[in-house]
Amino acid sequence: MNIAIFASGSGSNAENIAKYFQGNPNISVSLIVSNKKDAYVHQRAKNLGVESVSFSKEDFLSTDKVLKCLCTKDIEFIVLAGFLLKIPQNLIDAYPNGIINIHPALLPKYGGKGMYGDNVHKAVVGNREKESGITIHYVNENYDEGAIIFQAKCDVAPTDTYEDVAEKVHTLEYKHFPVVIDKLLEKEAGI
Repeated sequence: MNIAIFASGSGSNAENIAKYFQGNPNISVSLIVSNKKDAYVHQRAKNLGVESVSFSKEDFLSTDKVLKCLCTKDIEFIVLAGFLLKIPQNLIDAYPNGIINIHPALLPKYGGKGMYGDNVHKAVVGNREKESGITIHYVNENYDEGAIIFQAKCDVAPTDTYEDVAEKVHTLEYKHFPVVIDKLLEKEAGI
């Protein structure tokens, strides 16, 4: 099964996932897609020997260029790993239950437009939450509202800064995201 990872920034999760699947005979990270030409994820992809491409926001939202690229590369599943654009309807229609995202909080809390990265962690700390974590979910037409696949929690101490929470959440992402993808795809493929 060929996976495409969509990322907008550094790509540490994309790299972690790609490394996890290296040598797997059934699942391969075949393409990394970004909406930013200068995103560091492209360098990570190059270092891993994975093809990467960029498309503009316009390409994503108003054309079929991304979909055509995915079809050309025989992509069967899409993983969002720090991808900041809303997924357009043409991709949702082409990949029903075939696009998943990781969110750096326990949805339904702290989801929606503008709630990503440090914005989420600052809100968690600002509201004096006692826990945070990750949510892996299917992608639908609304931000962070797709069916939840998996959640993992971490404690938030009263003295934690948003950077402390971010570090705890990243640890959960690196530990769980590739494993959840693996189990999900193996179940889907009947492996």
